[in-house]
Amino acid sequence: MSEPEATTTVPPRILSVAGSDSSGGAGIQADIKTITMLGGYGMTALTAATAQNSQGLQAIAPLGGEFVATQIASCVDDIGVDAVKIGMLHDVDIINHVAEGLTALDRAIPIVLDPVMVATSGAALITPDASAAIQEKLFPLATLLTPNLPELGHLLGRNLTDSSQMADAAEELSNQSGAAVLAKGGHTSDARIIDILFVQGERAVSFNHARIDTRHTHGTGCTLSSAIATLLGHGQPLEHAVRLGRQFVLQAIQNAPGFGQGNGPLGHQAVGRKKG
Repeated sequence: MSEPEATTTVPPRILSVAGSDSSGGAGIQADIKTITMLGGYGMTALTAATAQNSQGLQAIAPLGGEFVATQIASCVDDIGVDAVKIGMLHDVDIINHVAEGLTALDRAIPIVLDPVMVATSGAALITPDASAAIQEKLFPLATLLTPNLPELGHLLGRNLTDSSQMADAAEELSNQSGAAVLAKGGHTSDARIIDILFVQGERAVSFNHARIDTRHTHGTGCTLSSAIATLLGHGQPLEHAVRLGRQFVLQAIQNAPGFGQGNGPLGHQAVGRKKG
């Protein structure tokens, strides 16, 4: 994977607003690993603590929205921020406070929003009314949305099965939200995994790769969104940040350590040792 071309001599400051994964495979933990391996300086605003592992979600304890907003302010007001990644937000109170905390940011600061709704195990990660609040409050602030196929279908209220439907849905969601959309095709029926980037006023870009026969994919969405945010913080253009971010995820999957009895974590640390 090509090394990101940093635009300054200091690392880009990347703020992850997301939940914790006690097993280290997804959420804030995956974000910090990714940001660090890609040469960024990671900061966090924790939205919820979870007890989970490769076999599923055992418990979740959301934090108060005001405290989440205070974490954001603590980072932004002192350290500063060059890019933001948003993951699991859980409930309307948290969503409203996150939106309030990020509204004051310079609009030139990229915000990558991964609309996390359901864990890989199938467990719900947000309350029933949270989806509408995310769309209303946070979509207008986002630079890029990174839904997988079930999330994209949920947001548009219909079932999606293949890349053709996904491409039309990505365009529709982009037009509705005003943000660029990276629709992730890991759940399609296609022989290869096809991801589609749609940016209003530009050509749609398709990325694809062969499917990897593995059960160790826990945290791929978190890793991809935080990788893209970090690369945008380095000054990379959006399409190139997506391309490099996907390469990072693929290498992390290929170097998964094999931990856990279920859907195991990625090998972020192995990608960090690779050059070129």
